[in-house]
Formats: sequence, C-alpha cells, structure tokens
Amino acid sequence: MKNNNLSLSYLLATLLVCNFLWTGSAQAAPSADLWPLWQTSNENSTQVVDHSLWNALLGKYLVTDHPSAINRFKYATVTKKDQQSLNSYLTQLQKTKVRQLNRIEQKAFWINLYNGLTIKVILDHYPVKSIMDIDISPGFFSNGPWDAKLFNIQGEDLSLNDIEHRILRPIFSDNRVHYALNCASLGCPNLQDKAFTATNMEQLLNDGARTYINHPRGAQMIGGKLKVSSIYKWFQADFGGSREKVVQHLQQYAEGDLNSALSTYKGKLNFDYNWDLNE
Repeated sequence: MKNNNLSLSYLLATLLVCNFLWTGSAQAAPSADLWPLWQTSNENSTQVVDHSLWNALLGKYLVTDHPSAINRFKYATVTKKDQQSLNSYLTQLQKTKVRQLNRIEQKAFWINLYNGLTIKVILDHYPVKSIMDIDISPGFFSNGPWDAKLFNIQGEDLSLNDIEHRILRPIFSDNRVHYALNCASLGCPNLQDKAFTATNMEQLLNDGARTYINHPRGAQMIGGKLKVSSIYKWFQADFGGSREKVVQHLQQYAEGDLNSALSTYKGKLNFDYNWDLNE
C-alpha cells in the first residue's frame, strides 16, 4: 500500500512539473536565432512579388471599422473558392526564389507569407475559439501551430516560428515587425488591410506601431499603473532589453495623455494578452 501511495505521489508530482513546463513554454517566446541561409539577397534585383490575391482576400474579409478598434477577419464567411485563392497565393509564394530578391522585397515577402499562412491555419481548423487550440506543432507538450512545418521554399521546410524568429527578427533587426505579424488573436497587433510592399513598408510599420500602442491592448494607464501587452515581455530584448527601454519605445508612438504619462513613468510593467480569435 505504501509503495502504491509513493507511486501515486510521484505521478502527481510529475504531472504538476509537466503542467508547469507546458504553461511556461506556452507563454515564452523563442529567442532570435539566425538561419544564415536566408541572409542572401540580390540588391540589384528589381523583381516585385505579386500580392494581388492577398490584397483581394483582405479587402473582402477583413473588417477594419469594428467598434473595438481591432481589425477582425470574417473566417466563417470565406468561400471555398476564396480558400482556393489563398492556397493559390501561397503556392505562388512557395515558388518564389526568395534569395534572389532585394532585401526590402524579402521583408514584405516574409511578412505577407506569415500572415497568409496564419489565416490558412485558422481556416483549415475552423471553427476554433483560439489559435492556441490548434495543437499541430511537434512534441507532446506542443501548444498552437507555430512549430509545425507548414511550407517549403527552395527545398527548405519552414514553420511560422522559423519565419518570425529565425528570419525576420535576426535578419532585419526591426522591432516594428512585431506590429506587422498577426497571430489571429485579439491581443495581437492588427492584421493590416493591405499587403506589405517595398513602397508601403515604412508607413504600414509605423501605422501599426502607433495604432497598437494607443489602443488599450497595447498600452494603457490604470490607476497610475502601466498595463502593456505581453509582447513587451516576450520580446523585451527587441525593445531595448529593459523596462526603461520598453517605456521609451512606447513613448515614441504614444499620443495625448498616454504620452504625457509615459514621460514620467518609473513604475513596473503589468502584462496582459488576449488569445481569443480575432473573428
């Protein structure tokens, strides 16, 4: 009987540890880890990647005037024909020789690919309440789709995490990328209403940062305390590596009373994130 009790206690302890590890990993973000293969570019290239199919889908299904001021995607109304259009667009991207593009075209390519793949993942598993419920990543304690190899470009299998953490973050070193990538969640920066291109890149990145930071899910003062998105915890290294640097970053884009409050704020950061589907 004593041995059975010990075995049961060991099992419960193991489950508790595993639950802790699973919870922690679900809330932790991978560090930037350069994939050298994708550093190559051709700055003499004038090739422009066609994102017209993606633009058409965004124009048809993205709601940009929702009362919450969070852009919503009408997943439930996407037709089979338009799902095929999305698949055609992604197939077109898959055939692109990315390393032969110039750097700014590459940046637009990877951002649009990430967002298009995310929409495809949701549609392929719809209906779901959250992208976190789509547990297709490898590993017993996987959570979400981010480590699943969803795509192949120039002979290399890629996941969403590969695109974000091994290509975009380390190669481009632009923290505004976090305002361009959409994870299909209400806590995430808005999915933009148009494809990223070489010509609109700077405007969309700056608009994305400004819109997010001046929305309560990005940053807000509550009773003298600063509540911010968990993005600034998960990716603090990208925003300067300290509380003070994060506040300085926020102040760059904050407006009105929020900007004034940030200019003198010395307190701690309080984090929050909403994983509900941006439907």
